[in-house]
Amino acid sequence: MSMSSPIRNVGIIAHVDHGKTTLVDAIFKQSGTFRENQHMGDRVMDSNDLEREKGITILSKVASVHYKEYKINIVDTPGHADFGGEVERVLSMVDGVLLIVDANEGPMPQTRFVLKKAFENGLKPIVFINKIDRPLARPLYAYDKTIDLFIDLGASEDDIFFPHLYGSGAGGFARVSPDGGETDLRALFEMIVNAVPPAKVEAEGPFLLQVNNLDYSDYLGRMFGGKVLRGTVKVGDRVEMLREGVDKKMGFNITKLWTYEGIQMKETEEVGPGEIAMMAGLDKVLISDTIAHVDTSPALPSIKVEPSTLSMNFYANNSPLAGKDGGKFLTIHKIRERVEKEEAVSVSVKIDPNSPPDTVKVQARGELQLAILIETMRREGYEMQISRPQVIYKRGEKDEILEPFEIATLECPEESVGTVMEDMSRRKGELVDMRKNDNDTTSLEYSIPTRGLIGFRSNFLTMTRGLGLISALFDGYRPYKGEIESRSQGSLINKDNGKLTRYAYEDVQERGTLFYPVGTELYGGMIVGACSRDEDMIVNATKEKAANNIRSASSEATTVIDSHKEFSLEQALSWLRDDELLETTPKQLRFRKKILDHSERRVSERRNEVLI
Repeated sequence: MSMSSPIRNVGIIAHVDHGKTTLVDAIFKQSGTFRENQHMGDRVMDSNDLEREKGITILSKVASVHYKEYKINIVDTPGHADFGGEVERVLSMVDGVLLIVDANEGPMPQTRFVLKKAFENGLKPIVFINKIDRPLARPLYAYDKTIDLFIDLGASEDDIFFPHLYGSGAGGFARVSPDGGETDLRALFEMIVNAVPPAKVEAEGPFLLQVNNLDYSDYLGRMFGGKVLRGTVKVGDRVEMLREGVDKKMGFNITKLWTYEGIQMKETEEVGPGEIAMMAGLDKVLISDTIAHVDTSPALPSIKVEPSTLSMNFYANNSPLAGKDGGKFLTIHKIRERVEKEEAVSVSVKIDPNSPPDTVKVQARGELQLAILIETMRREGYEMQISRPQVIYKRGEKDEILEPFEIATLECPEESVGTVMEDMSRRKGELVDMRKNDNDTTSLEYSIPTRGLIGFRSNFLTMTRGLGLISALFDGYRPYKGEIESRSQGSLINKDNGKLTRYAYEDVQERGTLFYPVGTELYGGMIVGACSRDEDMIVNATKEKAANNIRSASSEATTVIDSHKEFSLEQALSWLRDDELLETTPKQLRFRKKILDHSERRVSERRNEVLI
């Protein structure tokens, strides 16, 4: 395509909380995407409720703005490595990346992951050093550190002299130097249209597109799209779907076409080369499929993504309280249907086809990705029971067991370094690098088995009083490192059905920490708390005070009850042991033993002891 192409496709990458979504808001405001009198919320690209709550981008999204005669398609990428599958499919749609770096912190480990992928895809990077109006901003330090990162990742000489600007997304300005006088984002628009290359596509020839974006509409069925790599396509055209490694082609007619205008999709009759488009007309389309005019092209190679490293079993909820918390979808059939829908849209979520009929075994990149899927399903009205996350093992050439490893990068305050290092060594982590930073923090780099990181994030935030930063990148499969001690506390298992009484709470709190407030509905076999010792204990959390007519001075005294411990979904998943399940409903998270009946559970434990 000629250099005069008016389309620029740019991916925006940044570490979590470096101001990416706020900068996109400012781009929208200054490009005239919204009318003067039109209400525009904050963080318009984070349209998902969970994204707004957690402050992270989970799903990649496309939006567009117009500047002079150019159309700029902006593709938002997740900053978290658990959503690496999203990143990999997104980068195949763009021709350059805008890297946003915090002027105080400089580039962070998570940035490294996405930037490495961008270099592997041969994308041109441009840099925006953000938040220079903050009191602790060090823009030149951030610039130097970004050059170090580029050299570290083996960038070409041309890429090391990257175009860069200083500015503030919240302030809505971009400057050529930190002390410049520019008050708007014009310099940023100019940098994008001049430094991001036009789409590498063919203007002439039969239509060709690789699918890297999927959506679903109740009215139109499957919607799919990506960047048009060659030619043009019109509504009604006869095309075919091809898949790598599959001989069969599926012909169909395009029923609808859309392009992006602002944050909305706009219906159109024709789409040209270089444009990012969506279309409808066929249901069984997956990420990486090729869409082309009939008999004109072979299937394109599929998009490579990092392998899934964790799996988790989903079961139908069969507890005595099933269906009492407003759940609408309770059967394993409905749960499987919903996860299949997720599998079709996400490149890194897979269902194990060999799982038993009453189980949906889901494989994914990390525990945060699984937690987001479960939380989304809860909000949609699904009830289910979930097992502890397990890593996916492999067999080596000599038939030895291999397990996935991660490179974990931790930044923590000086006073918590000892505690963090102690916990990492307990989890079989090996210290690779340690260095002191200018801002009184220490960076630690560990090579650690993936299973050692299960449940570590929430502990790490507690150990560093919320000031620590952690990121982990997949680092291949290596020989099994041996048993890792999980939690050091047993469970307090409730004996009978009923409500948690204050009288029982006073008694049980002496044996450990409770998880539920007084008045919570309980059932036999449900875990009501953590035992202070490393053993399971059966407690009667529903007993009531005997009514008698004898009064004594001490019987009326009331004990102060301790507060119960609240769990987030990620914390709850990491707290589980292998013989326990987490019951998730739209309103409650409940821990339970897999076998609820105490005598049956004891028989099962004895059998396991004999087998071992």
